[in-house]
Amino acid sequence: MILGWLTLLIVLIATPVAAKEWSEADFEKRDLRPYSFQPPQDGIPERRTSTVIGELQTWNSERGDTFLDIGRHFDLGLNSMEAANPGVDGWIPHTAKEPLTIPTFWILPCCEYEGLVVNLPEMRLYWYPPKVADAAPTVLTFPVGLGRQEWRTPQGDFRVIEKARNPRWVIPESIREERMRESGSSEKFIEGGSPDNPLGEFRLRLSMPSYAIHGTNIPWGVGMSVSHGCVRMYPEDIRELFPLVPKNAAGAFVYETIKFGEKSGRIFVEVHPDLYGLQPGRWRRATKILRERGIEEKIDAAKLLVALEEQRGYPIDISRSASPRQSLPSATPASSEDR
Repeated sequence: MILGWLTLLIVLIATPVAAKEWSEADFEKRDLRPYSFQPPQDGIPERRTSTVIGELQTWNSERGDTFLDIGRHFDLGLNSMEAANPGVDGWIPHTAKEPLTIPTFWILPCCEYEGLVVNLPEMRLYWYPPKVADAAPTVLTFPVGLGRQEWRTPQGDFRVIEKARNPRWVIPESIREERMRESGSSEKFIEGGSPDNPLGEFRLRLSMPSYAIHGTNIPWGVGMSVSHGCVRMYPEDIRELFPLVPKNAAGAFVYETIKFGEKSGRIFVEVHPDLYGLQPGRWRRATKILRERGIEEKIDAAKLLVALEEQRGYPIDISRSASPRQSLPSATPASSEDR
């Protein structure tokens, strides 16, 4: 009998475990989650200010998972998954010794809380719907892909000047020349609806000439700086955002490598890599922001220094007073039911 069980155990160990496979159907539907917040303003007690939204989660990875799939499942870009899980191989995260950190936790960019706001270093878009009387303001947030170093997405204000479904891509001459050099492609345009059209199914054309917020035919570029300057979104995200944003909606591309926020009277910091090398000197910049906002005396400098060094990409409590260690929700095991 014992020999029989040993034989069965050896067979089970030797049999390869089938890797989980993700498909586009796993990402097609996602419930929009508007987050309530309370910006600082006159007449509102400081303790009620709340510019930190969401929460950290954890995930037990299985064979077949990658940062690309897990990130998209939680509406995160590759950059967020890598920053929150240093030292973990994003192609085989199931080999990690601990559950993965899922950073669905953010500080709102300062300090305009209306319209479209894209924080470039964070590679994330925030949409503030029009305010409703007597209701708390809300925000929706989505990951994006941005322009690579030689085609940087610019900073500045803009307006949405056109909305289009299945837009035709008229290829700019500079990009056409690049395509000819790299692949021999000589097309001057690609029709809307084509699987080769990098604009995807929806486009919000901006008042900044040649720039747009649009879908993509390569979803894995979200959370990367790989475009020619435009803002790319997951197909399922632009599908949700498109009907919400009216023509002439205002927006801005901002550049905040360091964000400070408040929640329940506590101070948080969120730090991101300097994507385009525009804000060197993290400590100097952080202390300058703290002084300008009058909260320098409320923070623990040692905690801030660690957060600036680690650049985890999600809010870290740096309040001077003691607080319980931040707890995470129970780990959510990867399974087909959770997709």
